[in-house]
Amino acid sequence: MKKTDVLIIGGGPCGLASAIGASSQGAKVTVLERANRLGGILNQCIHNGFGLHIFNEELTGPEYAHRWEERVAQCENVDINTGAFCEELNLLKNGSFYVCASSEKGLLEYEAKSVVLALGCREKPAGSILLGGSRPAGVFTAGCAQRLINIDGKKVGKRVVILGSGDIGLIMARRLICEGAEVVGIYEIMPQSGGLVRNITQCVKDFNIPLHLSTTVTRVVGQKRVEGVYVAPVNERLQPILELEKFVPCDTLLLSVGLIPENEIASDLGLEWNNVTNSFTVDEYYQTTQKGVFCAGNVLHVNDMVDNVSNEGESAGKNAGLFALKGLDTQNKIEITHDEHIKYTAPKYVYNTGNGTVKISFRVDKNYKRTLISAISGGQEISKRPAPAVTAGEMQTLIIDKSKIVNDLHLQITVLD
Repeated sequence: MKKTDVLIIGGGPCGLASAIGASSQGAKVTVLERANRLGGILNQCIHNGFGLHIFNEELTGPEYAHRWEERVAQCENVDINTGAFCEELNLLKNGSFYVCASSEKGLLEYEAKSVVLALGCREKPAGSILLGGSRPAGVFTAGCAQRLINIDGKKVGKRVVILGSGDIGLIMARRLICEGAEVVGIYEIMPQSGGLVRNITQCVKDFNIPLHLSTTVTRVVGQKRVEGVYVAPVNERLQPILELEKFVPCDTLLLSVGLIPENEIASDLGLEWNNVTNSFTVDEYYQTTQKGVFCAGNVLHVNDMVDNVSNEGESAGKNAGLFALKGLDTQNKIEITHDEHIKYTAPKYVYNTGNGTVKISFRVDKNYKRTLISAISGGQEISKRPAPAVTAGEMQTLIIDKSKIVNDLHLQITVLD
């Protein structure tokens, strides 16, 4: 069994950045990636828009991944293992972690002082939603369709309906148009889109694709191949109004109905759970409630931009390296509370020791116009940020001076319009 200081599960944008962060602290780092190449989902994202914040350039997904691979290659003490599927993660009696992965070389066994979970997400399939009708060919998740088109060079359909308006669904609507398909419409069960404003503009409005809010697909029609779908508006409880149901002819249905964090590997560690993100809670170090286990990127919460994923990963890796070699100061732990407009915060816990700042990320429950985002501690407002508009589809952040945190920390949104 090999020994390492930091073991990172996942070699996508979060895992690569984590390796750099951990290596910067002088730690010995091991990366396990189940695919045969690094980069994760980025390898099939041929559209641009990546790297605007980190590299000040508009890169495609493969270009962005390659930049980070080059950075990792310059690090010392980083061992990369591709084609290595992590099978087991357990806490040992000595406080370190046992990790076992299967690969073409056989079983890989490690003892690590700390672990970073950087596994990202998988898409929700048709079986995870209440979608009636038959199960003919022509029903794809948006990511599956993206891979078929961009990697395998296949056409998925000629007349397409998209269910869900997350970013991948919006991006694939544009991609399908560019490939010569007709996108009949995008149907979103919520009253607002779950995608970024820029994607709604660039992928939907610029291509005149109909976006139907508060509307869902109720059932699929077809035997061997999709022949059409029924759609219906929904009421305030998100239940379809079946008497208003109508038939939409199509040969393909794309699903962009949410993501599932790939966190099952750590399910036996007894980590504190967040029902909103369907993942674990973390503190300001991106450390879970199990000391030595860190979690960042889309496996923690779905980020809007890959730049944020990389930043979180690098911070988590740095802190995992510090934990393995020196330990972390986790005294005076404070739970962040928030008002009803905020769905969750990441991190959930901070420490009122030390200097510097801490960035709190969160999502709101619905779209608001002019607002004021503020943090309260000890009865005093310690940070605030006016926002012309906040949307449920975009991550919000607030930077807080740690020296001003007393014994509590509360985030709130004041709706001005």
